[in-house]
Amino acid sequence: MPSLRNILHKRDELSTPQTAQNAPPTTPPPPEFKLIRSDTHTQEIITPPSFPDDTKPYLSSPQQDETSLSPQSQSPRRSFQLFNRSSRANSTSSRSSPPLPPPPRRERRLSNLLHLDHRSRSNSRDSSANIPADLPQINDDQAASQQEREAEWEKRATVLVQGNPQFAMSGSSLSGQSAEGGSVGLGLGLEPQTKSRSPSLLSVGDPNADINIQEAIRLHEAGDLERSTHMFGQLADPNGANNPLSQVLYGLALRHGWGCPPDLERAVTYLSAAASNSAAVEAEALRAGMKKGGSAKGELVLAMYELGNCFRNGWGLKKDPAAARQYYETAANLGDTDAMNEVGWCYLEGFGGKKDKFKAAKYYRLAEENGCPTLGNSWIWKDKYNPK
Repeated sequence: MPSLRNILHKRDELSTPQTAQNAPPTTPPPPEFKLIRSDTHTQEIITPPSFPDDTKPYLSSPQQDETSLSPQSQSPRRSFQLFNRSSRANSTSSRSSPPLPPPPRRERRLSNLLHLDHRSRSNSRDSSANIPADLPQINDDQAASQQEREAEWEKRATVLVQGNPQFAMSGSSLSGQSAEGGSVGLGLGLEPQTKSRSPSLLSVGDPNADINIQEAIRLHEAGDLERSTHMFGQLADPNGANNPLSQVLYGLALRHGWGCPPDLERAVTYLSAAASNSAAVEAEALRAGMKKGGSAKGELVLAMYELGNCFRNGWGLKKDPAAARQYYETAANLGDTDAMNEVGWCYLEGFGGKKDKFKAAKYYRLAEENGCPTLGNSWIWKDKYNPK
């Protein structure tokens, strides 16, 4: 049984200032390799293809094999027939005869086609309809103060959430539903209001709401899941208390079936409502000049991490690796240690974008420094992954 007190404790930690983070290291140039095919008397330098692509078929004829060795016409993958009888015969005959002229240059080189194909695949993998086009790109400049940098990441979080059309639609549909319809609070007779509350009226930091959340957590840990989830649903009601933290916890209850039937789609609806509501509070605070953000920062980061899990695993919505990576990275830079580990994994495995072992080591190190280590990650402390 997961401990909800840990979630509440993490929410409180996210509101405190973070320790300074190191600037991302630069990638060193790759080593150069030279491939040489030789026999007793001769040797030949082989130029490998520049753009390997496993999806293309192998070359099959000796003529194509010789073409693949030419830098003017690079193939996606060298044939396994590279060292067949024909190629060895040609190499032997070259001892007594002048070398053959290189093959003629083609008008449309295969390398160009592969370059375009590689670029289009990369863009489609890294892009997503759930990532706004105007999402700010953060440059980890050492000259910027930690407070300024954190404010930039928080602004990025608000844009990432508020610019997602899917969350806007789910939030509007949620605010139009009443508890009597069975969509909020498990249908236990909450009185709906005539209209949803504005972001300024959210019960963020309300002492009464905090007491109720603590009681709901106590009931959850005592095994009374139905009453606990009922209380979370009451506090999450957008026509009632509209508490973002309760919306996160109620979304988790719906996802895992804690005292209620599992409902992954409604879980996403409440998690996105928590993200949108807290993002509205934080956006107002940033516009007012509060560099540390407002009172809903912890709720925003928790919701973003859980939505990253939804995008990664396809819980209640379509899988979106690129969006999952963006949500994890934003939450990680705002202090969520679980998100630090997850975005480190994304960079290590190339999930949702290109692989980057230096960034993977950076985020894994941050997670360990913040008390959330991962077994088997001793490689991240090698000197070659130190920031430059």
